[in-house]
Amino acid sequence: MSEVILVVDDDTANLMLAKKILGGDFRIAAANSGEAACRYLESNRPDLVLVDINMPDMDGFELVAKMKANPQWKSISVIFLTADKNEETEIRCFQAGAVDFVGKPFLPEILTSRVKRTLELERYRNSLEKMVEEQAQQLTGAFRRISEMQEHVIVGMANLIESRDGSTGKHVKNTQTYVRMIAQELERRGLFSEVLTGDYIEKLCKAAPLHDVGKIQVPDSILQKPGRLTAEEYEIMKSHTTCSSAILDEIIGDVEEEDYIRLAKDVAMHHHERWDGKGYPMGLKGEEIPLGARIMALADVFDALYEERCYKPPMRPIEKIYEILAEGRGTQFDPVITDVFLSLNEPLWEYLEHRN
Repeated sequence: MSEVILVVDDDTANLMLAKKILGGDFRIAAANSGEAACRYLESNRPDLVLVDINMPDMDGFELVAKMKANPQWKSISVIFLTADKNEETEIRCFQAGAVDFVGKPFLPEILTSRVKRTLELERYRNSLEKMVEEQAQQLTGAFRRISEMQEHVIVGMANLIESRDGSTGKHVKNTQTYVRMIAQELERRGLFSEVLTGDYIEKLCKAAPLHDVGKIQVPDSILQKPGRLTAEEYEIMKSHTTCSSAILDEIIGDVEEEDYIRLAKDVAMHHHERWDGKGYPMGLKGEEIPLGARIMALADVFDALYEERCYKPPMRPIEKIYEILAEGRGTQFDPVITDVFLSLNEPLWEYLEHRN
């Protein structure tokens, strides 16, 4: 199907002449004023618009200005038609956004040549845009697949680390789920809004599986010990927080963005800090503790109590766990985050029910 050209001119003779010259190669639509052209454009999209400059009520420059201001029309190519063959008019035509201009009276060869050249460039531009869009989609798909692969590797590695102390992969999945529940509810309530953006939540959930990555350097004899740790063993166990930074730099430092790596380090390093400053490894207190680590602390402790470990059976009923978390409000845990977590009865119970 041939391209559509809208010719806008208040002179009927010029409209008829343009149709005679171009009608053999293109479909011609005619409008005898700027207002008529706008009405046509509201329900049609021509491939090219030829616009007379000097028209009553709305001249060609006003019409093109309207077109460029309209998202649906602004990409349509425009050629001005003018009898004013001077440098000032030529400059103004291009400043208005035209791709070309043709002098009156029309010379058939020139008008046809300018129109065909413009439409050829338009076809090339559309083809190029389509190619760029397709390549962008391919790159987006490839990036998504790479990101998914990276996340699978990270979660798989985290599961292997967790399995060394007798846990299953449930701890990684569970804590990640609890972190998402808490963070999304905090966001919904408008809490910590200066930090808790949608992008931050996604990065935090992606970082959550790595919170115990430092345990890779803790001996099995300590990780798998069924009884109470000695003071010396406990110090070795605590070192998993300080080991995490170097490990994360080594395993993801070259493949992940800086914000995510920083957040993952915060979570791994500080999820055993306490609100009252009596935690480890740095004894941070209150809001000195990074927000992601404060969220992770609740998720980690809840799962540790709820699930079976090599050194303990699962704690039941769940209300007993709630009591322990409530007792830690304002001492071990951020009080605001604690209140939010303890309010998540419905989604938490739904997850626990379907997970089991």
